[in-house]
Amino acid sequence: MRVASVSLMLLSAAVMVPNLTAADWPQFRGPGGQGVTSDTNLPLVWSESENVAWKTELPGYGASSPIALGDRLYVTCYSGYGIDRENPGRMEDLTLHVVCLGNDGEIVWDQHVQPKLPESERVRDHGYAAATPATDGEFLYVFFGKTGVLKFDLDGNQLWQADVGDKTHGWGCGTSPVLYRNLVIVNASVESGSLVAIDKETGDEVWRAGGMDASWNTPHLVDVGGGKQELVVSVKDKILAFDPATGAPLWNCDGIPDYVCPSIVSQDGVVYVIGGRTSRAIAVRAGGRGDVTDTHRLWEAKAGANVVSPVIHQGHLYWVSDRNTIAYCVRLADGEVVYAERFRGQPYASALAGDGKLYVVTRNGGTYVLAAKPEFEQLAHNRLDDRSTFNASPIVADGKLYLRSDKYLYCIGE
Repeated sequence: MRVASVSLMLLSAAVMVPNLTAADWPQFRGPGGQGVTSDTNLPLVWSESENVAWKTELPGYGASSPIALGDRLYVTCYSGYGIDRENPGRMEDLTLHVVCLGNDGEIVWDQHVQPKLPESERVRDHGYAAATPATDGEFLYVFFGKTGVLKFDLDGNQLWQADVGDKTHGWGCGTSPVLYRNLVIVNASVESGSLVAIDKETGDEVWRAGGMDASWNTPHLVDVGGGKQELVVSVKDKILAFDPATGAPLWNCDGIPDYVCPSIVSQDGVVYVIGGRTSRAIAVRAGGRGDVTDTHRLWEAKAGANVVSPVIHQGHLYWVSDRNTIAYCVRLADGEVVYAERFRGQPYASALAGDGKLYVVTRNGGTYVLAAKPEFEQLAHNRLDDRSTFNASPIVADGKLYLRSDKYLYCIGE
């Protein structure tokens, strides 16, 4: 799928961060956080005996996605406590991990991080390692909720650790860091109800903005023209935009009247927000100031999801809802729901678009491959036999598809 807008997005990411290439997958949902790849010849079918290049057991459990940089993959996990619901063990034995693997599946290093205790006694479904790392091509930045934001070099040496709050939640911490110029930015809604920017070099806090109410979505940088970007976050009842350099509020818009997990996507200066148990999708043109509900809100559709994030492809928005297990296609121009098809299997992972395909990873029912077009068509249904749970969103690097379960990392491809 070599669409002009996708190619420009990847080129823009490479220009902004010179240590990255278009082949890298540097953050949650890849370049720009959009869940889109320009790679072609991606696998269509696989099983335990077909098109699995390798399978590696990770040193702990988790729900974070891997990232890819050059010939290395990086992912987080946890061990020692809370894995078995019936016998969780001792919280004092909880260990957080930052893991580096080669593109052959071999573990290169496994750096242990001691958590700040007490943590939540139990985290439903996702555990203590749900945030995906981010890289600028030279260093890694990871977020472990109450334990904070940590910076590592590519050899696994910890360089600093920054605190963003000490509160916990029964659903855990699920937001991933994003990078902007000299800043690491995290949505610390659970930990302190704040959006926090940290200096990449020193680990010092640069700015903090409040109002992150019931928000589990990763912040999104939207291009508004002239080389400028705005940082947009979806929180309960509101969509909020900030100056990413200073944290100054720019605009706000009525949003999802519920807690929000799905991350935002954007195209041509318009942000698309889904979420809520009432199932809503909202389009807002960025670049305004103050309350833009009446001036910049373009449409609202009766379609949404609790957890998963959407993907944009050729004028349409696609996702499969974890709430009602319906596959949606919504037209960007006017919010018309083009299709809403009943779907088998519940995803927590966000969709990935590439090579004319939509990859939808369900928790326990395998990966569905749909046609990336405004008519519903299932191309394949691929299952693996390990009985583990797949909550992490898939990634693509160098023509390979990577799937992470709570136990394993798979490389799918010839």
